[in-house]
Order: sequence, then C-alpha cells, then structure tokens
Amino acid sequence: MSGRVKEVVSVSIGSSTRDHEVELELMGQRIRIRREGTDGDIEAAKARFEELDGTVDAFGLGGIDLLLRIDAREYFFRDAKRMISGVEKTPVVDGTGLKHVLEARAVHWMSQEMNLDLSGKRALMTAAVDRYGMAEALYRAECEMSYGDLLFALGVPVLIHRWSTLHAMIRLVAPIATKLPFTWLYPTGSEQEAPATEEKADLYHANDIIAGDYLYVRKFMPSRMDGAWVVSNTTTAADVEDLRARGVELLVTSTPRLEGRSFGTNAMEAAMVALAGADGELPPEVYMAMAQQMGFAPDVTWLQGADVVAAI
Repeated sequence: MSGRVKEVVSVSIGSSTRDHEVELELMGQRIRIRREGTDGDIEAAKARFEELDGTVDAFGLGGIDLLLRIDAREYFFRDAKRMISGVEKTPVVDGTGLKHVLEARAVHWMSQEMNLDLSGKRALMTAAVDRYGMAEALYRAECEMSYGDLLFALGVPVLIHRWSTLHAMIRLVAPIATKLPFTWLYPTGSEQEAPATEEKADLYHANDIIAGDYLYVRKFMPSRMDGAWVVSNTTTAADVEDLRARGVELLVTSTPRLEGRSFGTNAMEAAMVALAGADGELPPEVYMAMAQQMGFAPDVTWLQGADVVAAI
C-alpha cells in the first residue's frame, strides 16, 4: 500500500451543512475524500479552487455541472467555467463521466440483481438532462416515463412523455439555459435546506418511481409517499430517515454509502482520477472497471423493512 494519503476535495456551491469527510483504503491506496460547501457563493468556491490548486490530487466540482453531455453534444455552463478558470495544476471533474456509467448501472441493478420488474412502472424523472444515463436506462426498461426538466429546472408546468420530444427540448433549451445564472436552475446554498412543498403532491402520487437528482426529488415531496421507490444520488443519513418517515419503500442510490453518506458522483469521479494518477476524465470503461475492483455497487435500502446493502 502506498504510504501517502491521496487527497480529493469536492468544492461545492451547495450548503455547507451537507459537508462530509472520509478516509479509507481503495485499490491498495489510502485516500481522503472531503466535501466543502460554500452556501451558494460562486466567488468563494472559485477562491477555494485557486487556494487548493496544486495541493490536492483531484478536485470535484460540486453543486453545479460543468457541462451537459447529450448524444455527443456538449453544452458548458458559463458559471461553472468561471468557477474553475483559475485552476492550473489539479485535475477537475464534475461527475459527468462517471455519472452516466453508475446511474445507468443502478437501474440495471434493480432489474438484473434485485429481480424487480420495471416494465410498465410509472416513473417521474425530475430532470433527465443532468441524469441522462438514469433516464435512458429507465426508458429502456420500458417504464412509463414522465420527464420533469421544464418543471423542476425552469418552473414551466409541462411534463414530457416521449423520448423524442425530450431530445428536441434539450436541443432547443440547453444552449440558452447553460448561459443563465446557475442559481436560476438549481437550488444552491440555503435553498438546499428549504422544506419541501406539497404543491405537486398529485404528480408524485401518480408515479411508482421518483428518480433524479436528490435536491430536485425532495423539492415537491409530499408528506406521504407510501410504497414509492426513489432512485437518486447523494443522500445523507437524515435524508434516508426523512424518506422512511414519508413511507417510501425503496431507496437506491447510484454511489455507495461511505460512513452514512453517499457522496456525489463528482467526488467519486475525482477519487478515481486521483487513484489512477490521471490528469483528467477517464474513459467510461475504466470507471466501470475501477468501480468493480473497488467493490462499489448501488446502495439499496428497503426503508420499511430490513436494510439491504448491495455488494458486488
């Protein structure tokens, strides 16, 4: 085992109340993964990136995507590019490379390893554009899909149900949306701690599966979600208990839970980049191979019964 502890820092514009740090051994190396939130302050995040540049092995860009990658097209967020513009030495990844691999795998795990029949299940994808692998996997599993990109990100009360219509919407809206202030599109800072509203309760009750980024998932969560399945990403121990109290039956997160918390894909991708000694994003097949080697699997919790933690 290498003597030096590798350092990974996810600098996030999200709430600092969700900060977390672990040190563990992966692939024969010690690695420390830390998440630092700046409570919505983009300039503070930019300064922190510049302060740590060259002192850590890899950065995760948290609370914001660097880009949207859909069908070989890339749309870069203006605010994200500005945040990392001063980084010159340390590689920065936003989770996009790993996200597609792990989030599609979470859906496949449900059908192939858990033997759950997803065909015909009504699935609400809060925003497909930033969880494309998950959205595509649910669509391929023959779920009856509703895509809430316009509602959850832009506040436009329109749901999309056809895969072809979703793509047409992305081609039309993405070039414009990525130039807007990111805070218009996604909750940052203290907004991440705002209580869920129940104004869309009927939408949640009309679906068997609620999937997507967790902050979007919780945005309109009703007080009761009895029997629902939630497929998401970063959740804290408090989030898990909240879902349990609402009656959610099953929680599946695309990244494993480390000391009670499932880190965002940006942090996990940065960890893989650091372990590989790479200077940037790795190919999808490398991420998959590393995930298998490290024993990473989707985290599965039956909330109304015995807890089941998936393992490869």
